[in-house]
Amino acid sequence: MKISKPFWIVLGFVALALGAIGVPLPLLPTTPFLLLAAFCFAKGSARLDAWFKSTKLYKNHLESFATNRAMTLKTKFCILLPATLMLALAFFGMSHKDTTGTRIGRITIIVLLILKYLYFFTKIKTIKAGEKASVVSEFARQTSRAASEPAEGVTTNEVGVKGDRERPRLRGKNCETVF
Repeated sequence: MKISKPFWIVLGFVALALGAIGVPLPLLPTTPFLLLAAFCFAKGSARLDAWFKSTKLYKNHLESFATNRAMTLKTKFCILLPATLMLALAFFGMSHKDTTGTRIGRITIIVLLILKYLYFFTKIKTIKAGEKASVVSEFARQTSRAASEPAEGVTTNEVGVKGDRERPRLRGKNCETVF
């Protein structure tokens, strides 16, 4: 079943709103919702995807992770601590009766906590806050250089459009792309 683009766009805005609310609220995690928003906007609209990636919210919380799977220690803890708190609430909120279901639930939560911390500290590189900007700018420089060099056999006209002939560039509100 193919999911329509408007669904992805609406889900992206819902995730963006939850992520933005999570910035000042310590109990609501920001980064997972922003990752979901980035995924949804990429599926729903190239224009919204480009807009979202240009926002300060994206650049502060996701850009270093999206470009080279690295996060600052502060970002890691901003993700891990609220999730740990929620899992701890579930752990201690379970029935105090010693049943098989309670034991399985608590063991599952402990395993999730261990796996979560192992993943964040072994699979995701930790970078310093100052290093964040240089790593991201290096990636941006490499990708812009690769994008600016035409492929072999492809010509560019004076406005930089790839192709075999010059195409006029249209401007004005009648030429804007909608999603």
